[in-house]
Amino acid sequence: MARRPLPRILTDSAPLARMANSTSLARSRELARTAADSASDVFHPLITIGRGLRRLGAAGRRRWVETPRDHRGPLAFFVGACVLVVCLVPYGPLLALITVMGAGAWAGRERTPVDTGPGEAERERLRALYEALVPYFSVDGDPSPLYAHDGDWERVFPEYVFDEGGRIERLQLKYPAYFTDGEDQSRVRIEQVLYAKAGRGREYHFGWDELANQLTLTALGALPTDLVAQRFVTSPGETVLGFTDPDAVQRTLPVTAGEERRDAPPVVWRTGPRSTEPHLLVLGQPGAGATTLLRSIALQALQHGDVLVIDGSGTGEYGCLMGRHGVLGVESGLAGALATLEWASHETERRLIAANRARQAGRPAPEDTRRPLWIIADRPTALAHIAVAEGREDPQRWLQVPLRHGRAAQVTVVVADQFESAELLSDPVRAHTKARVVLGPATADEVRAVLGAPPHTTPTASVPPGRGYARLGSAPVLRLQVPATPDPLDTATGQAHRQAVLALLPERTVPADGAEPAEPVTGGHRSTDAGKPVEARKPADVSTSAEAGKPVSVSKSAGAVAKPDGGTAAADADGAAPDAEQAGPTAEPVGAAEPVGAAEPVGAASRVRSAKRGETRAVNGSAEAVRAEG
Repeated sequence: MARRPLPRILTDSAPLARMANSTSLARSRELARTAADSASDVFHPLITIGRGLRRLGAAGRRRWVETPRDHRGPLAFFVGACVLVVCLVPYGPLLALITVMGAGAWAGRERTPVDTGPGEAERERLRALYEALVPYFSVDGDPSPLYAHDGDWERVFPEYVFDEGGRIERLQLKYPAYFTDGEDQSRVRIEQVLYAKAGRGREYHFGWDELANQLTLTALGALPTDLVAQRFVTSPGETVLGFTDPDAVQRTLPVTAGEERRDAPPVVWRTGPRSTEPHLLVLGQPGAGATTLLRSIALQALQHGDVLVIDGSGTGEYGCLMGRHGVLGVESGLAGALATLEWASHETERRLIAANRARQAGRPAPEDTRRPLWIIADRPTALAHIAVAEGREDPQRWLQVPLRHGRAAQVTVVVADQFESAELLSDPVRAHTKARVVLGPATADEVRAVLGAPPHTTPTASVPPGRGYARLGSAPVLRLQVPATPDPLDTATGQAHRQAVLALLPERTVPADGAEPAEPVTGGHRSTDAGKPVEARKPADVSTSAEAGKPVSVSKSAGAVAKPDGGTAAADADGAAPDAEQAGPTAEPVGAAEPVGAAEPVGAASRVRSAKRGETRAVNGSAEAVRAEG
């Protein structure tokens, strides 16, 4: 059968084109679009509520799927009970309907999309940073280089955050697997490039992930400087050196800053027989806050132990400690420092012998050997220079025994000095101070030389006092901000800081010169006065007297009362006091006197005054440690 052709109107496209372009069809299309827009405006609330109900239903379904099977029954019962209660409450269904409609309208509202992509300036910054890293992350012969000139920077920067000023706040980058990320020099080069391109003047933290070949750069905020000296919540044997970043340690302490009370992450240094870092070395620039740190450590140590202070600078920064309970001495002269450190060395040996004998006899160590003794030496190299000029021995020589055996004898040594004098520190000081602190502006090489490891941040050129880095043994390097502990006797100290430090000082046991003693200061013997024992009180300071020409006296008799002029009541009764230079060779051995309190360190009960070359000084300690000054 022959196929009949279709009508011309169905095969010719020209009539259809004319109909599509006709005015009536265009008008109809415009009317339909207007009607659709009007209907959309009229039904917009219903559309919004419907979209919200759909989202709420999807969220409820996901929650039901995520709920464990054994919890679905109680959940269904709870929902049914709620529905039943709503149905029984007057106007309950109406209120429930209104609540559901409101929740649907809120969930279905149109949210304006937030543009999270980088702007043009930020793109240029990332592109420049990518081009700067090309010479360090590319090698010849790489078939598929991750870094190449005019390459795709979006492949290597999966995450980036900018602050309001357009500077990089956080940046994560990928690097090739053949990059030598295990070498410090290679890391330092990359960190220097990132520091220069990300913006100088800020401190950045570099987190290297060798497993995933990624590097994360984070801009760090400044550590708070509003914390002052105060009582920290620590146990015996723990000392707070300062405070660091919140994510650097796993512990916080409650602190008070003005009228605000908050939690701060501390850098806690642990001492004692089980400590692996029993001694501390602090180095820094002049005015960086090393003396402030040592003063803070002394105030914390006085809570549970005794303190000996050697002030090599001779500026009187530790004058507030003189005459305080627990302060065995504060020396700033060469002769006094030698005598005090010699006593500390003999005291360390005595403690070791007493503890060893107690262990061999199956008894606990004596109580006076368990009381911590702190030796704080500020700038001992200044005294070493004077000793060389006068042809005398270096005071650091007497630190060797406390440094080597101090951990077993509960003796802790803290040494602070400046960078330019670090070469004068003795070998035992360098070898046995495993806890290290660097304060003030310092380069990465200087920090590495002191701490043994480079910092994970970029040191800045300008830092506030007390700002630096700390490393305890083989632990990571931490940023450190020392709490403000100024000298309360300094006129430049603010009233708030002065009161904070004075509140931490223990009570006075030895009155100032020219004042009547509130309590008699006695030696370590039993007094026959009134037929009852007198509580032993150790003299609290080793100071240098500014008054010359006073008689030299030795006070070590039973029940002797210290007089303001340096003499004793016992000396007045006998007519004259023996000369200090004669007391050295003939002094009785340590521990010969019968101590009253077991907590008193042996040798801390005698007060010796001697004069050399017109200089009068006072030494508290064992008479065995006093030598005739030739």
